[in-house]
Formats: sequence, C-alpha cells, structure tokens
Amino acid sequence: MVVGVDGSMAALHAVDWAVDEAAARGRPLRVVHASPWDRYETDATDNPELAQARTAAAELVGEAVRRAVARRPGVEVGSEPVAADAATALVAEAHRACLVVVGSRGHGGFAGMLLGSIGLQVAARAVCPVVVVRGGDAAERRHRRIVLGIGGHGEADGPAAAFAFAEAADWQARLEVVHARHSELDRLLGAVHRAHRGDAAAEARRVLEEAVADAVAAHPEVRVALHPVPDRAAHAALLAAAVDADLLVVGSHRRRRPTSLHLGPVDHAVLHHAHCPVAVVPAR
Repeated sequence: MVVGVDGSMAALHAVDWAVDEAAARGRPLRVVHASPWDRYETDATDNPELAQARTAAAELVGEAVRRAVARRPGVEVGSEPVAADAATALVAEAHRACLVVVGSRGHGGFAGMLLGSIGLQVAARAVCPVVVVRGGDAAERRHRRIVLGIGGHGEADGPAAAFAFAEAADWQARLEVVHARHSELDRLLGAVHRAHRGDAAAEARRVLEEAVADAVAAHPEVRVALHPVPDRAAHAALLAAAVDADLLVVGSHRRRRPTSLHLGPVDHAVLHHAHCPVAVVPAR
C-alpha cells in the first residue's frame, strides 16, 4: 500500500487512514513524497535552496513514518522520495501497489486536490484502487457503514463491488449498495415517468442484485442492504447515502480521450463533495 504525503495536515490524516487499512489487510505501507526538482538537479552541493528543500522533505517524510508507526506499531512502514511530479509518482506507484491513498487537500505538489489537480489525475489514471481521504476524523471509522455506488456498467461495477465487500468484511461494517437512475427525459415525461416508477424500481433492484452476486457469494458474512433509487440523480443519491458513512466506493467508468483518461461526472461529483473518504476502483 502507498500513501502520498506533502507535509499538509490532510496528508497526515491520509497517513492515519492508510496505516489503519494496512493493519487490517496485513500489508506493509510505503510513504511516498514527490519532488520534481530532483529530476533536473541531483547535486545539491552548490545549491543551498535544493539542499534545504531536501532536508525539509526528509523531515516531513520522517514525521509521517513516525506517526504511522506510533499509530500501528505492528505495520511495516517504509518511505521513498520520488524524483517526479506528484501525479506521475503516484500513478507509477500504483503499478506495484494494491491501493494508493491521498489526502483531500494539500500544498506544494498536492495543491488543488479537489479542483481537478492531483487527486483527480491519480484516480483517473491509476491501475489500482485510489482512496481520497476526506474529513479530519475519517480514520476513526465511527459509523461502521460503507456505501457502494453501482452505475449499471458491468466492467466497472464488478471490481468496485469486490473492493467494497472486502472492506466491509475487514472492518465488520454493514454495506449499503445504491443504484440511482434519473434523466432529463424522466423529468420531462412527468406523470408518465411516475406511472412507471414501479417498473423502474424493479429494474434498479435487478441491476443491484446482478452487480453484487459474485461478491455476495465470496463474502456471505457481510451484512448487505440494496437501495434502488429510480427517481434521483446518481451523484445526489450517493452523496446523501454517504453522509454518515465511513467510505464511499465507486467504480471508475473511465472516458477515453486522445490525450488522457477522464473520470465520469458521478466520480467527479463524489470526489468533490462527499463528506467521507472516497474509493475509486478501476475497471479490469
């Protein structure tokens, strides 16, 4: 497991969440700090500013490691400075990690996390699940409740369901699975839409049952509640469901464009506005 740090309080909250997760999974944790300037100048002998920056980086990484070890002494915690920009470093780390964890706001390399900068880049491009830790007390996991959003896209829903069920099993949390479907056409149809609401609810429940069938079989011990929401926008339904959750899990139904990968609008909305940590799980 990997956690990105930059010296901000949000990054330290991410360290708390990540080391707890590493303890629950029995995994080591690697603390990563990205320093793009080291790509251009490796010798700090005649560059006091670079030497000072390296000293500060070593101190903030050391603080994060000490914090993690103090919180979970049984977890093996290592650290690694990376000569790259933050997004590139964490996306590269994802190739050898089971999970990448970042804070919701930061400074320096992680500034603007919620405005489409580092967090969105990593969530859109990483090949492993990414958790953006939101909320200063997120690591306390007081609610013992996880919310899984199902979009009806089989390629993204399966991995997200597997991740959410495993989390619920590890933390003995109940799992609430939400599928919402509401379009502008539904609104315009008005009374016709309301007359067929029962059919829409039945279809939403079918989507839910199909999406979680394999995960239910793999984790029969997990307490599951299915919530079909046929008349509400997906992002609104998920944000409402996650108000008192410890984690919101969504699959990344990524949109390919010529130069990069982009997350869909629901993923964007929950990453910006959820009150709890958000896990973005890539399709296989």
